[in-house]
Amino acid sequence: MSSTGCRAVEALSIRYVDLNLDVEPAKVLIRGEYTKTRVDRLVFVTAETAKQLKLWLEYEHRTRRVCYKDKETGKTVTEYRTPTQDPNGLIFSIYPKKVRPIPGHMYGEFRAAFAKTLDRIGKGSFEDNNRRRKITLHSFRRFVKSTISDLGYGDYSEFFIGHSGSTYYRKTDKEKAEIFAKIEPYLTFLDSLTLGRKGADTNSRIEELEATNQMLRQRDAINKDAISSLSDQLIEVVNEIENLKRQRHTPTF
Repeated sequence: MSSTGCRAVEALSIRYVDLNLDVEPAKVLIRGEYTKTRVDRLVFVTAETAKQLKLWLEYEHRTRRVCYKDKETGKTVTEYRTPTQDPNGLIFSIYPKKVRPIPGHMYGEFRAAFAKTLDRIGKGSFEDNNRRRKITLHSFRRFVKSTISDLGYGDYSEFFIGHSGSTYYRKTDKEKAEIFAKIEPYLTFLDSLTLGRKGADTNSRIEELEATNQMLRQRDAINKDAISSLSDQLIEVVNEIENLKRQRHTPTF
């Protein structure tokens, strides 16, 4: 959610079949039945998020050791089982695979678990009215929107989080991916190399802005000197004209 701007239910609705993590950039399909606009959309996924998803899927389908008591012999039996992957199964479901959960029903448990996490890390404070937490699941979506907008891609941010009306819906996939490559470092959190590059990029931008500011100041100083010089020259010309006028009207004897 913090790298895609998905709504909570949109994220919970993702199935195994919706993932395409082996392309660059990786993509995830959000089904229209769970979007606000009721239209399917593809969401770009950062390399970091794609890596974490792959690790999660490996963990979910790891081989497990299962021990149980045989009813007939009474002996303990140990087996190793590897869960099969249901293409239509929800990747974030915590329910037994035989149960087909509904993303909307999963939301309540997800929100409660998130609230407990906030309390555990000391970030669970409430707004002044004590009815709403300062940090909510929607905070991630606002973060993604503002981050992309602050980089100068306000129209792209509308497209990225699924708002209708953005001109980027009419752009090619290549054009969309090129913009995503520029914003991806700013939606990365655990990759120290990428964060280092982002920091270096930020420093470069600061240095560039400082150099531009210095240049503008120097230009402003030059302009002030030029204006002052022109003003002095203009005063001299005006004085000469006045002198000539006085000489013309002065009678000679």
